[in-house]
Amino acid sequence: MKLGPMKSRILVGVIALGMAAPAFAEDNDTLQHVVTKGTVVQAEMQGQALELSMAYKADGTYTATVMGQELGGGTWKIDGDKLCTASQLGESCTAYPVGKKPGDEFKLTHATLGEITVKIRE
Repeated sequence: MKLGPMKSRILVGVIALGMAAPAFAEDNDTLQHVVTKGTVVQAEMQGQALELSMAYKADGTYTATVMGQELGGGTWKIDGDKLCTASQLGESCTAYPVGKKPGDEFKLTHATLGEITVKIRE
């Protein structure tokens, strides 16, 4: 089957777009939304419900706020599917699910806090 020049260009374009789709998906990954939008984290510590507002800056630092008071922060980096943070309290890396977007809420297991609920800010 011989294709004309116009159909050949369209076919090449469709194939190229299909091959580029994974790159588009990476740009919209969960961790990119987390660090650009920030999160609200719900956890329990010593039987007390705790809500942390997390803000991540482009310079690789973050701040945590509880009940309107900034607790301080530290540094962050992305390592594959993990968000790694370091502060005076120590270092941890937590795996995040793929495909989450602003407004989504999901559960994670954090090394220090145990099971937490994370909501990506909109």
